[in-house]
Amino acid sequence: MPIKIPTDLPAFDVLAREGVMVMGEDAALRQDIRPLKIALLNLMPKKIQTETQFARLIGATPLQIEFSLVRMTEHKTKNTAAEHMETFYRPFAEVADSGEKFDGLLITGAPIEHLPFTEVTYWNELTQVFDWTQSHVHSTFGICWGGMAMIYHFHGVQKHMLPRKAFGCFRHSNLAPASQYLRGFSDDCVIPVSRWTEMRQDEIDAAPGLVTLLGSDESGPCLVEDAAHRALYIFNHFEYDSDTLKQEYDRDVANGTPINVPQNYYPGDDPALPPQNRWRSHAHLLYGNWINQIYQTTPFDQTLIGTR
Repeated sequence: MPIKIPTDLPAFDVLAREGVMVMGEDAALRQDIRPLKIALLNLMPKKIQTETQFARLIGATPLQIEFSLVRMTEHKTKNTAAEHMETFYRPFAEVADSGEKFDGLLITGAPIEHLPFTEVTYWNELTQVFDWTQSHVHSTFGICWGGMAMIYHFHGVQKHMLPRKAFGCFRHSNLAPASQYLRGFSDDCVIPVSRWTEMRQDEIDAAPGLVTLLGSDESGPCLVEDAAHRALYIFNHFEYDSDTLKQEYDRDVANGTPINVPQNYYPGDDPALPPQNRWRSHAHLLYGNWINQIYQTTPFDQTLIGTR
């Protein structure tokens, strides 16, 4: 089954050209099946790039997905056209007031790692989002800063500044081969990492109910399950395109920002060569497993989401 997104959303043409099955409203209505309702709370500055990356991953499953885009109510983005935001995004306050429920919610990272959580301008509303998920979302997936923020809100686990940016592609060990979220995973896998902060394994271990599924000797814990809050937290970037780290590196070089060449990304660590994508298959596995687990466990009656 394909993913249902507006035909005029930029991701529609991009994914169609890649062979991802996409459908508009008319085609979706002809299918006698309840689609899974998945929302993306997009906190990244490059909204279109990020929404395309996640639509690509969740649209690769055999289930029909109804994809919605959500933004913080008062925060104004500087990097995406106001017309795009007005056309495709709903403010969280509107979503909350509607009483609408979702089978899944993705919460992205944001380039504000240097700030304490409570100093983020939209922190109060974001904590409302986190609490709202417990009654209105069946499964929530926090990504990078979004995952760190969730684990801090629910468990008090702090993020810590790194002496230098963790930047590159790092091998991660499969720590829970029997997990339903890691079906089909190898014993280890490569994942893109791009962050100035870290979560520490001993502090995660000290929080009741948290289980680390993927971790790296070099870059620390990566994927954490929080069953009590029906949530997953991932601190790295399976969703990245092949050239996303290159874009970040080239931007910093052009701006004169001190930055190391992303490790294990370019052949021979030579930025003059095209980067290699060694994470795509595991990215599709992880998000496909997440969608499948939602399908297996979410109530058919959407009004029951969050009640059991």
